[in-house]
Amino acid sequence: MNASLTSTDTSPRRPDIHDTERGLRVPARYRHDWALFTDWCAASGHPPIPADPEALALFLREHPAVVGTQRRRLSAINAVHTRHGYPAPGRSEDVRRRLDTARAERLDRLAERLLLRAAELPTTGWPRGLFGRRDALLLVLASTGMRFTELTRLRRSDITVRDDVLVITTCDGQRFRLPPDLETGQNPAAAIYQRWAQIHAFLDRYPGTDLLRQQLTDPVEVLAEPLTAWQARQPLLCPIDRWGHLPHAQPMTPQSMSMLVRAHLSGRAPIRKTSPVLPPNEVTDMRVEPDIVLDPSYYDRGTAARRRDRESLEDLADVFGEIEQRADALLDELLAILDHV
Repeated sequence: MNASLTSTDTSPRRPDIHDTERGLRVPARYRHDWALFTDWCAASGHPPIPADPEALALFLREHPAVVGTQRRRLSAINAVHTRHGYPAPGRSEDVRRRLDTARAERLDRLAERLLLRAAELPTTGWPRGLFGRRDALLLVLASTGMRFTELTRLRRSDITVRDDVLVITTCDGQRFRLPPDLETGQNPAAAIYQRWAQIHAFLDRYPGTDLLRQQLTDPVEVLAEPLTAWQARQPLLCPIDRWGHLPHAQPMTPQSMSMLVRAHLSGRAPIRKTSPVLPPNEVTDMRVEPDIVLDPSYYDRGTAARRRDRESLEDLADVFGEIEQRADALLDELLAILDHV
């Protein structure tokens, strides 16, 4: 066991332990669990702090124990991390699944339904293709077990495809991976993400709803370019209004995400109709306006009418003034009555 843990306090309470090798203060009750973890990290080549959630999951797999023991080990590792300003690696979804197999089985069944539903959503047509691409990615992200509050904080730079593996990194450093199917070697989740990324890339280059409508009706390839700092900070999933406008700086709310996922799972999601889109160079229903010949006295009659109306309405100011005085008097009477009630 790691011998670099020494006591730093002589008070009657249980003292903290000082990890001299790493300059860390470890709560005394976590001394043995922390030492076990750091010894494993030294042997496997993983840094103990900040610990990678995937490495922590591997540590738990290689050190099987009852659930209570594994939870105590996670508490020790989380406590040391948070005490020194690092995110707690034990709160990642991968680690939670290893501790709660029943929960993991429920999530796996739910994920299968979500991914199947996502693959059925439309990808072309206006505006159904736009809603379909966004909702499909929402279902894919929800299949990871990520909370909706985390989903709403995702930015465009938080999701990438590496070696055909979809990798999502949350703002607190958690990573979710969706690899290709072992049987087919294909990754529908990566394809769904790339279709939504194409919408962002198209709007980066052509920020207009009319052009986007053409793109979803007759798609053309749009080369993805490296994100600028401004683009990288934009929300990954944003609301869409009925005209197909996407406010880039505004993310979807957790409530709207939750309601949309539930609607898709229950089969009650809104059905978006496809509006026909005509090519921009096609001329349809061009009506020729007939020539209108104005009466030679047209302007004279208009001037006379305005002069007549001005004379007839000239006394309106006095009428409105009298009405205002009567209203004030009625208000004074009402206030007087209320004072005597």
